[in-house]
Amino acid sequence: MPFIGNQPALSYTSFAKQDFTTSATTSYTLDQPVANENEIALFINFVRQEPTTAYTASGTSLTLTSATSASDDMYCVFLGKAVQTVNPPSGSVGSAQLANSAKNTPAFMARLNGDQTVSDGVETKLEFGTALIDTDSSLDATNYRFLPTVSGKYFISVNVNAHAGGDTFDDLTLKIKKNSSDELRSILIPVVNQNRQMQINASGIIELNGSTDYVEAYINIDNSSGTPIVEGGRDTLFTAYKIIE
Repeated sequence: MPFIGNQPALSYTSFAKQDFTTSATTSYTLDQPVANENEIALFINFVRQEPTTAYTASGTSLTLTSATSASDDMYCVFLGKAVQTVNPPSGSVGSAQLANSAKNTPAFMARLNGDQTVSDGVETKLEFGTALIDTDSSLDATNYRFLPTVSGKYFISVNVNAHAGGDTFDDLTLKIKKNSSDELRSILIPVVNQNRQMQINASGIIELNGSTDYVEAYINIDNSSGTPIVEGGRDTLFTAYKIIE
């Protein structure tokens, strides 16, 4: 309905309703307890009845002054129960009124403690020991691993910035391991003699048990010669967060 002025902050009111199966009696039971008859609006054959005069109510007991018949149509509206329902009525709330309490936690992001030198052609665990984000104390800085703490599906990502140590790369293999077993892998084979610094990423979704599982990152760098280095800046990151299900 059109109106003049600011739109009201509250745009709906919903009341609980009860339909009765009538018979030749004056006594009925209410679905909701009330303090007195003024907390309900009673209708018999679509005519509103006067509280106290036509009926009284207390607790769940409804008493009529005159008995109904089986052919009567009777219902009541609980005026005092409009604000006491646990959930709003169906279709009464839009997406703008919803507060999203679900969060992508545990959430975790870590970097290396500093540059990490790795042996040529040897699979080496990346030493992510410095937390940048850690909502649930998920970083095991001693063993360089992510401990999920809560069971569920997690998005896991590892991004590595590596330097060939004065030579060029032959290939790089980055692995994300769950409980020491390969789970996600990325392989990068650079153009020969053209790359001394490379970035590689491995990412995906992994199902984790919050009590028993852990996740680690490993890299294997094959150099033509020299000692490769994984750089410890913010381009080398280990990230994980639980997906809202």
